Amino acid sequence: MLGGISIWQLLIVLAILVLIFGTKKLKNLGSDLGGAVKGFKEAVDKEGDDEAEKAAQQKVIDGEAKKDDKSA
Repeated sequence: MLGGISIWQLLIVLAILVLIFGTKKLKNLGSDLGGAVKGFKEAVDKEGDDEAEKAAQQKVIDGEAKKDDKSA
């Protein structure tokens, strides 16, 4: 049971939704929702990659600055 909801109650709700909207609209809704989730995950991953790249660039810059200080 999920918080007091049985599998039979979920099946009844699903059957009502199919009767109201039809399978084609529900399929489109599911694929649209899946696409939105995929886009969100890609955006989050890209943001994390950008931050890691900036940190790596800063380390390189800091390393070059320290190398210049030692040679002077």
